[in-house]
Amino acid sequence: MIKSFLVLFGSLLIGTMTMAQSKDAVLEKNYSFSGASATKKSYRAIYQLDSNEPKVIEKALRNINNVLQDPRLQGKLQIELVAFAGGTEAYMKGSKYENELKALVAKGVIVAQCGNTLKERKISRDQLYDFIGIVPSANGELIIREAEGWAIIKP
Repeated sequence: MIKSFLVLFGSLLIGTMTMAQSKDAVLEKNYSFSGASATKKSYRAIYQLDSNEPKVIEKALRNINNVLQDPRLQGKLQIELVAFAGGTEAYMKGSKYENELKALVAKGVIVAQCGNTLKERKISRDQLYDFIGIVPSANGELIIREAEGWAIIKP
C-alpha cells in the first residue's frame, strides 16, 4: 500500500514538474513573439469614422499614425480614412483636427467624406476643409474596399 502510494505520489510529482516546465516554455515562447511578418508587397486598410466623440476621433487618428510608423509596413501601406454620420464633424472647418488631418494627407492617407451624409445633414462641401475628398457613400466605399481586399478598421 505504501509502495503504491509512493508510486502514485511520484507520478503526480513528475507530472506536475513536467507541466510546470511545459508552461514555462509556452510562456517563454509567447514572450519572444514579435509579431507577424509583412511578406506581401502591399497592404491596404480603410478606417471607418462614424462618431463625433472626440476620444473616438483621436483614437482613429492615433491608430493611423501608429500603423504608419510600423517598420514592417514601411513602403507597403495604403490607408484611407472615410467619415460619415457623426464622424463628419472632424472634417468641418473650425474643428480641432485640421492640422492632424493635413498631416495624414501629407503622409499619403486618403481622407474622404460620405456624400450621403452631407445631403442628409444639409452640409455644403465648402463647410468642410478644402482638402477633403468626397465619395458617393461611405458604406459603398467600405463595400468596394473590402471586395478589393482592404482591411476595414473601426476604431
